[in-house]
Amino acid sequence: MHYALLGPLDVRDDDGAPVAVGGPRPRTLLALLLLDAGHVVPTERLLDGLYGDHPPEGAANALQSQVSRLRRRILGAPIEFHPAGYRLAVDPDDVDALRFTRLAADGRRALTAGDHARASALLHEALGLWRGPALADVDASAQAEAHATRLEGARQAAVEDRAEADIALGRAAGLTAELAALTAADPLRERLRALHMRALAAEGRQAEALRVFEETRELLADELGADPSAELTATHTAILRARPVVGGARVGVPAQFTSFVGRRADVAAVEGLLTTSRLVTVTGPGGVGKTRLAVEAARDACFVDLAAVAKPEEVPGAISTALGVRQAGLLGPADPVAQLTAALTGEDVLLILDNCEHVVDAVAHLAHRLLGAAPGLRVLATSREALGITGEALYPLTPLSVDDDAVRLFAARAAAVRAGFTVDETNADDVRRICAALDGLPLAVELAAARLRLLGVTEIADRLGDRFRLLSRGERVAAPRHQTLRAVVEWSWDLLSPAERELLGRLAVFTGAAGVDAVAHLAGLSAGETEELLVDLADKSLVQLADGRARLLETVRAFAAESLHPGEHDRLQRAHAEYFLALAREAEPALLGHGQLDAMAALNAEGGNFHAAVRWAVTADPRLALDLTTTLATYWWLRGDYAEGGPAARDLLRALPEDTEDESFVLCVSSAASIGAASTADLARATGIMAALKEPLKRSFTTVIWAMTTGPDGDNLDAPPADYPFGEDPWSRALAELGHAMVMPYTALPGPADDHLEAALEGFRAVGDRWGCGETLDELGHRAGARGDARRALDLFDEAVRLSEELGTVADSAARRCSRAEVLFVLHGPERADAEFRAALDLARRSGNSAVLAGVHRSRGALAHRSGDPVAAIACYERALDEISAGAFVADLEHGRLLVGLARALGDGGDHERALVRLDEAVEILLNHWFLPALGEAARTWAAINAGTGRWREAAGLLGLGEALAGPMPKGFDDDGDVESAVRGELGEADYAAAHDPMAALSRGEAVAVLRGLR
Repeated sequence: MHYALLGPLDVRDDDGAPVAVGGPRPRTLLALLLLDAGHVVPTERLLDGLYGDHPPEGAANALQSQVSRLRRRILGAPIEFHPAGYRLAVDPDDVDALRFTRLAADGRRALTAGDHARASALLHEALGLWRGPALADVDASAQAEAHATRLEGARQAAVEDRAEADIALGRAAGLTAELAALTAADPLRERLRALHMRALAAEGRQAEALRVFEETRELLADELGADPSAELTATHTAILRARPVVGGARVGVPAQFTSFVGRRADVAAVEGLLTTSRLVTVTGPGGVGKTRLAVEAARDACFVDLAAVAKPEEVPGAISTALGVRQAGLLGPADPVAQLTAALTGEDVLLILDNCEHVVDAVAHLAHRLLGAAPGLRVLATSREALGITGEALYPLTPLSVDDDAVRLFAARAAAVRAGFTVDETNADDVRRICAALDGLPLAVELAAARLRLLGVTEIADRLGDRFRLLSRGERVAAPRHQTLRAVVEWSWDLLSPAERELLGRLAVFTGAAGVDAVAHLAGLSAGETEELLVDLADKSLVQLADGRARLLETVRAFAAESLHPGEHDRLQRAHAEYFLALAREAEPALLGHGQLDAMAALNAEGGNFHAAVRWAVTADPRLALDLTTTLATYWWLRGDYAEGGPAARDLLRALPEDTEDESFVLCVSSAASIGAASTADLARATGIMAALKEPLKRSFTTVIWAMTTGPDGDNLDAPPADYPFGEDPWSRALAELGHAMVMPYTALPGPADDHLEAALEGFRAVGDRWGCGETLDELGHRAGARGDARRALDLFDEAVRLSEELGTVADSAARRCSRAEVLFVLHGPERADAEFRAALDLARRSGNSAVLAGVHRSRGALAHRSGDPVAAIACYERALDEISAGAFVADLEHGRLLVGLARALGDGGDHERALVRLDEAVEILLNHWFLPALGEAARTWAAINAGTGRWREAAGLLGLGEALAGPMPKGFDDDGDVESAVRGELGEADYAAAHDPMAALSRGEAVAVLRGLR
């Protein structure tokens, strides 16, 4: 879909056909969502835009109805609900207003960097998106008018930027008439006047350009009683002198003693800003490298270090001293500011005002006065907060990339204190760990590198929990605020108000980013008060704000946490844990229904805070920790983070009372089992709880987690399993159908599994659960493949992949893409399959799930084997063995299956001895979990190895044993039919039946006993 706001509201589908939006309210609602596409628009803002200051009663419900109708009118409109509002999940480039804003900003950056050709192209493209006045037919609410005014202002600025770029490219001839018309429409806009003068002068029409200046000067005097701006005056002077406007003398920047690492793009950006703005302020947290950037970007400037200035009134004197301005005599002005003004008038000077934050008000007033009086003056300031002057161009400096420039900086500084040091494969992980823990702050990274005089890289990385003690020795000649990491933060801390310090202390309890509501709850403030303080702290570079959430750098967090009294810290930790438990409980009911994606998004945003809450509660309040882990269990499983709660559950099992005998205990044992940390006694207790169930579980999903972490029960292989008492709600009924189908391969349940799967799919679709639909489709796909119906299998896997990608379950997406690759191999050959495998491998690596990653390599090995290349297959299987690690049932199952595949490849490659060793390892693992399909596969592999060594009768018996364990051999993708044909041909039908049939007639339990005895 394509959305247009720069003119009448217009919506088009991908084929260019118009889409009807509806009346005024739907158009206004869509416009408000589009203007913040990709971000959550608060409900209050939408209500204000739709109804003004006095929304009717029930307006929130009316808004929800409007959103629903908008979704129906624009089919597939991805409007997501969030606790704070609504989000239109579209690509910002599909919205002309946002595309214009991006292109205009990119054009401005190219212009400031001196790339006039690129700037011109971008700005022409941006302005070409306009079809008329912005939001022309959107209801004229105050909010819509404000957006329209902003866009029109941005359009005006883009027109001027485009004109400036074109003049620089020698294209003035086509601009003079346009600029004349624009200045006639807005005669008091001085930048337009200056551009018009420059265009005329570029055409050789200097006299006309000078007349424009005189007309403007008279108009400003008559209309505003004001003189021309510095920019207009400088343009006038440049035309008179027939030279460029920009220029000036620059002296006094201190020499540097170390190499400059990274930041090349930052240097270019600041240099570009200095060509178009007379006041540029580089902002950022302490130690981020503001001073060094300023020095690199303005080598020929006059440098003024304000760090040593103790009082605001000393600022003019410091600047005068740096400029070499002598004190006036008896007849000169007594005012030092007047002295400075007199000295700078008529001069072209670039000043670097370094470290302004502690005298920011004095610097702001002085800079404003000097810039107004001295047209040739430009100022580059560095400060932890902006000066706040109109016309100030801000450049927020962020920390170095922890995977690139920060590592390079560490290596460079480390080599200076330890000769020959380089970052290599033996220490790269620890260096990245150091840089990440220090947020990529250059000063902190340099202080850490300096510790290599005494410590190793691993020691430094391990000791950063006490970073202020560790990084307490800096350069002796550095400013005191830069000699230790503590001093860096203390310098900013001392400039804060008590309320700001208190809020930072509360923010220190959070991990990652925190929403305003959560911060307000812990701070005991209103949302408005909290927002105001957060903005103030962000202005001081101590808080990072994005999408309505606040985040602290880890170093600031550590310092703020130290400011809390021990009792206060514990109280805040408990309040934090209880708040996020309530948040998880509120979202949990929606996780398995139509609100699934919204609930997942809300919980995803708080991942770090959930971890922090659980970690604290495990030791401080095990019951609270148990509530947290069990409430989050479904969410973690849906995300594919199967072992997420494992470490906490392991510790909890040691702390819980021995009489804990409920569903939460089962979930705790399941989580611990996911990392192989549940004891036999704990598993037995949990098994007893599940076997004794008489009433439905509070969470039906518990049965899923229990089954997938512990596997099938080997005690009832020849009897129908005892049904768990599922609830009567639609989701639980669908799960019961799915569970029925999934256990059929392991038990004596009669009937076709597909009937149960189709019923499950229908139930999950009805409630809107993507996880349940995906699991069911995946199982149906495997069954279709086993029947040889590859096209049906591909359709099913396609939908399963789509659903897991919507849900964001990377591990499931990887596994299902593997299954899809196997079908593509059958339908289209190895090339298509390889492309899908590469996608699956990338997803598996991102998931961090060793079983899934091993599964991808196993699947590739199986297809290489089927393609007749056992050597390539063996390489894939051995790579899978390198990835796999022990854990839950699924990991052990994957381990056993890949060992079976490796044994088959080794056997077909002629290495029968190694094949039998690997097969024995596989059977030992699989017998622990009673996974009958894999045990059947192991028996058939054993048959193939025996056939390869001429033991035909044993091979026939093992084929029968495989059938007893897992049913008749699938006729789909497997190739064991060749083994069976070879054995029948060698023995003859009678002898084959004599060896095969008794084994095939065994019950499952008997077959398992025989297999165990054959080892």
